[in-house]
Amino acid sequence: MLFNSYEFIFLFLPLTFFLYFYLLNRRLVTGAKGLLVFSSLFFYSWWNIAYLPLILASMLFNYVIGNSLNENFQKAKVNKKSLLTFGIISNVTLLGYFKYSDFFIENFNLAFNGSVPLLHLALPLAISFFTFQQIAYLVDSYRGETKEYDFLNYALFVTFFPQLIAGPIVHHSEMMPQFASKWNLVKNYKNIATGLFIFSVGLFKKVVIADSFAVWATNGFDVAETLNFLEAWATSLSYTFQLYFDFSGYTDMAIGAALLFNIKLPVNFNSPYKATSIQDFWRRWHITLSRFLKDYIYIPLGGNRKDSLKTSTNLMATFIFGGIWHGAGWTFIFWGFLHGVALVINHLWKSFGFKLPALLSWFITFNFINIAWIFFRAKEWSDALKVLEGMAGLSFIVIPSKYEVYLPSLVNINGIFFGEVTQHIGDGSRVLNWIIAGFLVILLFRNSSEQMRLFKADVSNLLLNIAFLFVALSLVSTASEFLYFNF
Repeated sequence: MLFNSYEFIFLFLPLTFFLYFYLLNRRLVTGAKGLLVFSSLFFYSWWNIAYLPLILASMLFNYVIGNSLNENFQKAKVNKKSLLTFGIISNVTLLGYFKYSDFFIENFNLAFNGSVPLLHLALPLAISFFTFQQIAYLVDSYRGETKEYDFLNYALFVTFFPQLIAGPIVHHSEMMPQFASKWNLVKNYKNIATGLFIFSVGLFKKVVIADSFAVWATNGFDVAETLNFLEAWATSLSYTFQLYFDFSGYTDMAIGAALLFNIKLPVNFNSPYKATSIQDFWRRWHITLSRFLKDYIYIPLGGNRKDSLKTSTNLMATFIFGGIWHGAGWTFIFWGFLHGVALVINHLWKSFGFKLPALLSWFITFNFINIAWIFFRAKEWSDALKVLEGMAGLSFIVIPSKYEVYLPSLVNINGIFFGEVTQHIGDGSRVLNWIIAGFLVILLFRNSSEQMRLFKADVSNLLLNIAFLFVALSLVSTASEFLYFNF
């Protein structure tokens, strides 16, 4: 079930909301939690019920391991470090089997001229997210930072539907105290108003903005055989904006839906395209994933506690892992490698005390991010090279026909033509106008967390909320899945 679907907006969400607070009003707290778990599992099973046993088995396994690591089992004669290692390896193995089996088989066959048949496994929905969330829970239990003796509470922590499919990746300690708070057991109309507003903003981002950019990105990467200079830049920027508005839109809807239940999910985006360094970008983009990579990979590897070479190695390893987590393909690995290299350079740059003007820093950072996203999006290396060659002007340059009369000297120059600028990706100059608008939105407008902090339940925001919902709902029937469902 998609957040951007009529079933979710008009049936699932309101029914779950009213039943949850009806049970709480009757002081049936356990029943209300059970309802949320059941509803979340129903939400998860909407796509393919065959994978319901998988998430249930994963939860039961990690609940048992986590309880064995916390203070409840201190007297048990178990080696906690070995148990933690077993738990992490088991989770990673499960994820690896479904997500990377065919990737490893393909590369084995290529390297050794083998003929091992591919498994063609369907990727279970949300497996990357609920696996990371539960690994974090095991590590936190090992450190004595969390304890959970009730399986119903643990199931609610893992499956709570607003954050189940694509995050944010949350900690047990930042979620379960909220469900236990007596203040959260009654309707909070300020939270309801704020949640509906942020949800509508996210819905608008997804179905109006992201899905519009998706058309041009898809045409450029997957359909066009060649791209001229402006088409290539329009293609890369379209995907850069599509990914941002798609994922931040999902996160807004998750935060908004959770707030209806008085649950505050962590902020996952903080205007990442305003970043003036690659380090700044990762403090703003997919914040909960960055937190996981830092706390559970980078720091355990040694972080920056030793010399520059070791720090650089740790950064590279962390972000190559981050690339692999996003997808089973060499283009994802290379994307992670590029970000690792950029962070190493950023670290060395800061150590030498160099500093650039803020505008130049932003320009370099944004263009690096935009170019790196090309490898993240490309299905094949050839797709990435096609876009990069066009952006470098190595294919050809097309200038709008109306300027031919003013630039006659360019007519006979090889590689320069006059005609329709974006004929291979469609919509003429409309895509260029949308890209300009995209820049204005990300650079000049308040982000969702700022809007939520400053939100007031007044008439102007009510009208704005209605406008967002009206426009977005008119396009819901043509909406697509969220990009991060693939990861």
